[in-house]
Amino acid sequence: MSPATPSPKNGGAALELLVHGVGGATPQDMLDDPRTVRVTGDATAAMYRRCDDLDAEDHPERYAERPVPEAYCWSNLTSGNGARALWLLLLPFMVANLAHWMRPPAPDRPGLVRLYGVLVRLVALTLTVLLTAAACEVALDLTAWQCAGDAACAQDRSWLGFLSAERGGWWSQPGRRLALAAVVPAALVGLLWYLSNRTWSAYEAQRPPTAYDDAPPFAEPAESAAGRGEPADPATDADPGAEADDEPAGPPEAALPTELRPALGRRGFWYGRRLVARLRAAHTAAGFLTVTAALTGAAARHDRATAPDALRTDFGWGLQAAVVVLAAVVLWVVCRRGRSERRLDLRLERVLVSWLPCASLLLLALAVPHACWSRPEWRSAGTLPGDTTFGALTLVQGGLVVALAAVALLHRRRPESRTALLGLGGPAVAMLACALGGVMSGGVAQRVADWLDGSATPGMGDGSPIGPPVLLSWQASVIPVLLVMLLVPALLLAVRTARAARRLGPVVEAVYATDTPDPVRTGRIAATRARAGLTDFAPPLVGIVSGATLFLGAASVAGAWIGGAVPGRAFEGAHPAIASAADTAQSLGSWMIGFGFILFVTWGRRAYKDASARRTIGILWDVGTFWPRAAHPFAPPCYAERAVPDLTWRMSSWTRHTGGRLVISGHSQGSVLAAAAVWQLPPATRKRVALLTYGSPLERLYGRWFPAYFGPGPLRGLHRTVHCWSNLHRATDPIGGPVRVPAEGDRPAVDRPVLLDPVEYGRTPAHPLPEPILGHSDYQADPVFAAERAALLDRLPPALPRQRGTARTDQGSSGRSSG
Repeated sequence: MSPATPSPKNGGAALELLVHGVGGATPQDMLDDPRTVRVTGDATAAMYRRCDDLDAEDHPERYAERPVPEAYCWSNLTSGNGARALWLLLLPFMVANLAHWMRPPAPDRPGLVRLYGVLVRLVALTLTVLLTAAACEVALDLTAWQCAGDAACAQDRSWLGFLSAERGGWWSQPGRRLALAAVVPAALVGLLWYLSNRTWSAYEAQRPPTAYDDAPPFAEPAESAAGRGEPADPATDADPGAEADDEPAGPPEAALPTELRPALGRRGFWYGRRLVARLRAAHTAAGFLTVTAALTGAAARHDRATAPDALRTDFGWGLQAAVVVLAAVVLWVVCRRGRSERRLDLRLERVLVSWLPCASLLLLALAVPHACWSRPEWRSAGTLPGDTTFGALTLVQGGLVVALAAVALLHRRRPESRTALLGLGGPAVAMLACALGGVMSGGVAQRVADWLDGSATPGMGDGSPIGPPVLLSWQASVIPVLLVMLLVPALLLAVRTARAARRLGPVVEAVYATDTPDPVRTGRIAATRARAGLTDFAPPLVGIVSGATLFLGAASVAGAWIGGAVPGRAFEGAHPAIASAADTAQSLGSWMIGFGFILFVTWGRRAYKDASARRTIGILWDVGTFWPRAAHPFAPPCYAERAVPDLTWRMSSWTRHTGGRLVISGHSQGSVLAAAAVWQLPPATRKRVALLTYGSPLERLYGRWFPAYFGPGPLRGLHRTVHCWSNLHRATDPIGGPVRVPAEGDRPAVDRPVLLDPVEYGRTPAHPLPEPILGHSDYQADPVFAAERAALLDRLPPALPRQRGTARTDQGSSGRSSG
């Protein structure tokens, strides 16, 4: 990106703060200079300047004709080293967290908002249990119970020899094999706890700076903001009622500030330390309890069936009762309270955060000697009761999603026509999270079963085949059916895009007013515009996938419970065509679900090694990790909890110390960070800041999917509170678009006329070679960008007299290093 060009010639000192978008950018590219210096920040995120601009505040006379360009680079918050590709394995958790933020606006209905948050957090909890149950299925059932208990399977795998039931060793008893195998799922839960705790220490536990805000440190009023035109939506998942008992007392309402901040402007929005710690404890405990239940349940069932001594039976009953009690505590912790957004919540429930996971781990430790208790007569046969576990999880997830949809419908009051799925985006995305969790857990189980069972499809081998629960085979079998169902909307979109491209041909030629149209050139521009419009069809496609997933999931549960066998076995006596279709669906689904899991890992690694791949899928990843972890603590960390305070602090400190003007220009995801940072600014600072967005998904993506935070009301409120705002967009951009904020009073509309892309249709004296179609990239190459930035700076009030000796105090204490 080129920094730009001539700027206003009046108004005094000015700073242009550049924020890059998806895929990242180097400070050298952003500042168009190979020599850059880190002004403040660290290796993860920092502000950079050209070397020549380092002492700009001491020599304002040099910058009378142009602003000082400064680049904020935050790409390492989401990309960093290749090891972060493993975050892609946490994709179901991230998607569930997204569903929390997709609720429709609900002014004056805090009860519904709290219920919505509770349901999403319960969906997230089932995903943790599902992942742990899948690990138990692989380690305990398939490996320790089935394969080690089968002479042929254990003989073919020497590493299982010491566990083989045929050898009669100490480890050959089923309970001892299960106790040893339980190390695998327990270690997985411990790893998730470690990753969440590590990122929590680096992100949520970092207290955002507050010195730039002179507002009093008490909760903000939930009064109506009709006078300012801002959305009065006090019902956030912060649930003021739930925390009224421990809120610090503030002055009477009449003494509170009259300005109401929108949700993203609240003091505690970007500080989720307390909630993440509490949810992390609950989910860690739920994982350990799942392992304990699997380990204790098998031994207890055997003991009750064979009527052993009373001590062992009572021990088993006591362990199972303790599991139930702690599970109830976990549910209470998850449902008790949501986020605290109206203030910085500095408290941490250290006792709860410590004792709940420790108590669950202690219970697991007690279950090990119970399982290892000598039972010479015990033999492993068949499978562990995984069908009941996975079937119950599937039904619970489906019920929670349906309940979430009902609550979302109650939220709606004349939903905006552009809101995704008319307010049902959250339930649809929650359903996708459950589907992704099923694909990943089922994929691992299917692949391991296929490996242990040799060449046969899992569950279809001769004799006593090694196979996962019947339900997982049914769920894998519906994947080919789902893909066939999706072919119809895919074909319809392809036809619609082709027709749109033909229809846009004359429009393109009319826009450029060319006298010598080139059919090939016209076709390329029209096709690019048509493909860019596919983004607007994402909501109905997500709705179709979610609805089909819910229906097929229910069908798979019914098939497993009614048939009692894998699809290939259940339809053996049916018509040959039906039997063949069932067998093909099972074989193909088993392969596809395992391949899908491997694909997750491959794509993740490639995304963080290959810049083009990162740019391709980066938009979804950056959207997912923009939001705080409000539903699932094991989701990837929220980079905005570092980036938004960074930008807010920089804008406020620079304007305070220099009295100058500032334009923050954000591209793509950078425009979302810029808007969120401007919302956090105190009113006095906003009057000296202009906002320039380009290639921005603020309305096209965020406004449609997250209407309570970026809907028409919040965006109009931002327009009123920031001094001036301009938005640039192209018809060929598949990500960015207009923000659709109209003019109000003396404030012009935010959107500027659609930029031409390419800037010239054919060859001209100024452009002797054909200009490329840029789409989402390189907005600063358009001459309109420099003109709009100059116009914004000219609309800002003149710089205030600078206080000597304070201009450089905001450079931070991190030191400077050459880029």
